[in-house]
Amino acid sequence: MNKNLLYRSIPKVDVLLEDEAVKGMIEQYSRDSVMEAIHIEMDKLRKFIGQCEEEEKAKAQIALLKEHIELTVAAMHTPNMKMVINGTGTILHTNLGRAPIGWKHMERVAALATGYSNLEYNLEAGRRGERYAHFEKLLCKLTGAEAAMAVNNNAAAVMLVLSSLAKGGEVVVSRGELVEIGGKFRIPDVMEQSGATLVEVGTTNKTHYDDYVDAITEKTKALLKVHTSNYRIVGFTDTVGIDELIPLAKEHDLPVIEDLGSGVLIDLSKYGITYEPTVQESIAKGADVVCFSGDKLLGGPQAGIIIGKKKYIDKMKKNQLTRALRIDKFTAATLELVLQEYLSEEKAIQNIPVLRMITKSLEEVTNDARTLSRMLKRAGLPAKIELQACESQIGGGSLPLERIPSMAVTIRPEKISVPELEERMRHLPVPIIPRTVNDTILLDVRTMDKKVFRLMISQLKELDVLEEISLIAER
Repeated sequence: MNKNLLYRSIPKVDVLLEDEAVKGMIEQYSRDSVMEAIHIEMDKLRKFIGQCEEEEKAKAQIALLKEHIELTVAAMHTPNMKMVINGTGTILHTNLGRAPIGWKHMERVAALATGYSNLEYNLEAGRRGERYAHFEKLLCKLTGAEAAMAVNNNAAAVMLVLSSLAKGGEVVVSRGELVEIGGKFRIPDVMEQSGATLVEVGTTNKTHYDDYVDAITEKTKALLKVHTSNYRIVGFTDTVGIDELIPLAKEHDLPVIEDLGSGVLIDLSKYGITYEPTVQESIAKGADVVCFSGDKLLGGPQAGIIIGKKKYIDKMKKNQLTRALRIDKFTAATLELVLQEYLSEEKAIQNIPVLRMITKSLEEVTNDARTLSRMLKRAGLPAKIELQACESQIGGGSLPLERIPSMAVTIRPEKISVPELEERMRHLPVPIIPRTVNDTILLDVRTMDKKVFRLMISQLKELDVLEEISLIAER
């Protein structure tokens, strides 16, 4: 194998610039971008030849130079954030954007976003309005609360609530409820930023009513309950419920605040999912303020939703922090559209992707998996394609112990390794994110829309993803 001959066979830059395909790239993008892509790909190609021990493989990479240049220059002009296909089986995948929004809702939001809207304009009165007005009545109707608002996430909601109701005072909370939200953000730290002082009561596994009684002083401003939605303590445990705290709080004229984390508006136990307290129940039991996430079990956009007694919500709306934490027009519009679906539980289950995936029957998922398997086999890909029973999870810090029976399509490549295939799938124009189990690519169909099946297969086939040499190899 004469590597010097291989290096000399790489087209010169001036020759490439005269190529019609490259001229087309320059016209579509720019000469500077194409030149940068040429230099990047030539460097990669020389490095590949230097490490390659098989002449045919090296020649194949040289033949793909123009295709690689085109992919690189296209990538330069492609937004970094992109749609991905979720084959992991984790419905609320934090790294993949948590709750997906339905196409019908996004089309409506797109129409609002591309023009002006009445975001903060009261059309009836002809004067400045409130962005919360678009969904506040809906939230009150759905939950039984007196008033509602929303900020940019649930950690912000907790901070705003405590800043408005307990700044400079003490907040009593069970030691077993001092959760870490994620990304090393913790309830105690959020409380500190709010200006409230944390008073821990009880132990990690057991907190009693008397612990709260003994902790209340003249400095106490509120009692806080935090629903441990992202973990479970089992065994020798005890906790104090909202209904037990309400009389104690009233006796001392204190508000009871409940952070539900992954707030849910529908009792999912009727669909075979472990029971999770609903937002409505917290309000019915007497909680003064309740906050929860918009992009978890609710199935909407990222938001921290706050509901409760009007006198407390009004304080929050006037807090200077509210301006810094407020939601934008996209969130306000999407939240209203998603909440409208909850006026009918049947429509919510059907039209909110998260709820649809959670409640989808094993039979439906299996039929979808069979469809995908047949399509993959018909594509003639060099791989063994099979069906395999698996379990999906809800994820996103919600129902941590819940596992949902599901069905997956497995891919065992014949010409390349599983790690190499997994990497190539991540670098597709529309990346496919699978699970890797027992040296096998596993695509859990519960988290995949049937609409993407053809796109997946066209990418795998047209880019030779499972071949030894691929258009996206070394990318």
